[in-house]
Amino acid sequence: MNATNNDSAMNNEPVILSLGPASGHRPVIMRGPADMAELLPYLMGFFPDDSIVAVGLHGPDLHQGGVIRADIPASPALWPAAAEETAALLVDLSERRDSRPLQVLLYLCQDPASEHGPPVLDGLRPLADGLRAAFARRSVPVKESLCVSDGRWWSFLCRRQGCCDPAGNSIRRAPAPGPAAAAATFAGLAPRGSRKAIIAGLAPIGSPSADAQRAAIARAEAAELPEPGIDLLDQAFAEFAAGVCELDEDRTARLLLALRDRSTRDRGAEFVRPAELAPAERLWRFLARRAVPPYESCAVAPLTLLAWASWVAGDTATARVVLGRALDLDPCYLLADLLHESLNDGMTPEALLAAVEGQRQRREARPSAVAPEPAAEERPGPVPGPGPGGASGGSAGTAVARRRRRARRAASAAGTVPADGGPVSPAEGVPEPGGPGPVALLPAPGCRPGERSAGGLRLGRAWSCGSAAAPRHRCTRRSARGARHAR
Repeated sequence: MNATNNDSAMNNEPVILSLGPASGHRPVIMRGPADMAELLPYLMGFFPDDSIVAVGLHGPDLHQGGVIRADIPASPALWPAAAEETAALLVDLSERRDSRPLQVLLYLCQDPASEHGPPVLDGLRPLADGLRAAFARRSVPVKESLCVSDGRWWSFLCRRQGCCDPAGNSIRRAPAPGPAAAAATFAGLAPRGSRKAIIAGLAPIGSPSADAQRAAIARAEAAELPEPGIDLLDQAFAEFAAGVCELDEDRTARLLLALRDRSTRDRGAEFVRPAELAPAERLWRFLARRAVPPYESCAVAPLTLLAWASWVAGDTATARVVLGRALDLDPCYLLADLLHESLNDGMTPEALLAAVEGQRQRREARPSAVAPEPAAEERPGPVPGPGPGGASGGSAGTAVARRRRRARRAASAAGTVPADGGPVSPAEGVPEPGGPGPVALLPAPGCRPGERSAGGLRLGRAWSCGSAAAPRHRCTRRSARGARHAR
């Protein structure tokens, strides 16, 4: 099949994409599978490696609705479940936001395992067929289904004998982009590379630096230093704002441990004024990469803060990937979970940003105020280390936290979240007017779509995604029996 003359289902019929706030929501017209393949990284903000991507199409003009990305399960035995859950989630989220999609575009993205590995197209065809059947059961026909691999694309729906080049079609790239990609670039959009590349940039540092950092974290944890975490964080941020690029191992270790405290983490979330975003992102990235094994869990707070700063800066693609990494490390980290869902529901950060700024202004008006004690449900637990760690059993505080989570979960079904100041209206956080549909997060165990209200998002006021009776260490995010969660 070539890009100009093919029998694929899309067949040059226009599809209208809305590529988000960075483009001012200028529509970009996509015609045919060649445009579809070329625009994928612009649509997602990055290239989705090893991924299923589903794009809902709405209305007579076929404008873009919700977008879902999920991992391709390693085992083909898990593909039917992944296909079923992907279709169910896209339809459910679309109906909750607006309406059922009329059609859907599908991408299966995977590079060959090796230079001489088996063809990806034939290997993924059963998954493509399963996705098509899953959407058909929901009366949503697949308009086009592409395999994207190693810089080339193929249509799973092209059936005309002799039409398709077995080698596939090259994806147009700079410096000779197609009209659709040129329009996206003119609108101010630029993909951030691949998802794997973004994650690789967050990987822990290697030896010999890792050995020194590991020893410093062990010393800091054993010493239980009384140094106030907020003061330590304020000083480190001031240095990064002045141009410093790194801290010594001991200060880094103390900061990583201090960020387990909610009040210290929430102070870090305040560093999102325009002049603060760049140094804040550098500081959080620096700290996240110093959470070396076996202290990887110390990266969760700086990763969450990096994602928050990226979201405020308008880089939602990086924010989603970073939050996904944080939730891989700690599936029950409440702030990361709620930020992820807010992003995926198409919300803007303004409501939470206003709350954070108000919190900061009130604090600055009372410079001698004592930081509040962390709530029982978010009190930091022990950091895994090379030595044995104590585990606490059930307690009255834990029981109180569970009762709070039950109350919040029940209230969320009605669109409110009980907080210290009373119920929160969902109007405080709404999907972006004129924006694209949600980029979905597959639900966690014990959660149903619509069970939580993103309008209730508050720093330090969150509730668990799992069963209210489940201890924290047993909370796990659903793997869609192999599909994992969308990002």
